[in-house]
Amino acid sequence: MDSITNYTQNISEQLSITFKPLIFRLVDLDDKERLDLLLERDADVLVFDTIYDQLIELIKIENAGVRLSQKQAEEGLQNHLNGRDLQEYGVWVFYPWSRRLVHLLDREEFYKVRTNRNNCKITNQEQQVLSTKKVGIIGLSIGHAVAMTLATERSVGELRLADYDQIELSNLNRIQTSTHNLGINKAIVAARAIAEIDPFINVHVYRDGISEINIDQFLTEGGKLDLLVEVCDGLDIKFMARHRARAFEIPVVMDTSDRGMIDIERFDMEPQRPIFHGLLKDFDTNTMTKLTTEQKVKLVGEIIDTNNISDRLKFSMTQIGKTILSWPQLASAVALGGAITADTCRKILLDVNVKSGRYYVDIDKIVGV
Repeated sequence: MDSITNYTQNISEQLSITFKPLIFRLVDLDDKERLDLLLERDADVLVFDTIYDQLIELIKIENAGVRLSQKQAEEGLQNHLNGRDLQEYGVWVFYPWSRRLVHLLDREEFYKVRTNRNNCKITNQEQQVLSTKKVGIIGLSIGHAVAMTLATERSVGELRLADYDQIELSNLNRIQTSTHNLGINKAIVAARAIAEIDPFINVHVYRDGISEINIDQFLTEGGKLDLLVEVCDGLDIKFMARHRARAFEIPVVMDTSDRGMIDIERFDMEPQRPIFHGLLKDFDTNTMTKLTTEQKVKLVGEIIDTNNISDRLKFSMTQIGKTILSWPQLASAVALGGAITADTCRKILLDVNVKSGRYYVDIDKIVGV
């Protein structure tokens, strides 16, 4: 009952930080009592129960070689239930931030139905391998698109999300979220969206961002990350994350939201590989805090190679601190980056031969030339 009390007391404060749903299995008497208490205390809970339709879909999937009629599917459902109470079947998932209570298939059957249309682009064996993988994402602007794609595709079993920043109105040009999330931590917003797609994905949130104090914890606690996606704005974090990932032999992937550019650093295969492909051999990281905005922009230019960025980004970089506050990004480029990064992550996690380097999926060179 303590967990229910935690969610019902001081609700305004709780709602700003909570991102994990409560999962109830009514065949467990303690869970049933806890859910009854929740519904008794919160009359405004919105209930969504489509378990019958989910079970019909499960029966059809399990008989994919036969085109079942509705009557046959319903008979199959009754055989599958074998006398079990439909209301007690599966799980009830409560999302505190939206007051929604949703009736779902339990973990294994939920996975089976939800990932069915991945087959055979991702095989069942590959899906099982991916369900054991841990991916960390630093920076939840571009990272929001990456996290959502990985979660939707179910190409990961655990996600660690790190960002200290809050959703601002100007973020909504590229982050697909709602205006009611303004003022809420970016990592929390992403974690909630993932839970609403799949409550069984293990998500950890670092809402204070990454620092020297917690970087090793982020990379290793609960098992070493299989892959790190670094897409944050902070130059000091970019350098530190790579140095520590290299020390732990964790591969790093970075998207830049321009010309479909993606960086891959296989520190797992090349533990002596210089960070950023050796582009900054003479840079002293101890001087990072002393850099002016112009010097930081110049350093970013060296990392991404201003000779190979789009003309519009090149001009935009001259406007940072003048007519724009920060790095310019478009929703279309972020969505593309999310797709490219998630695809690259899946390949690395499945031991496809993905080599270190810088790659481009440049839409401007493919369409409308």
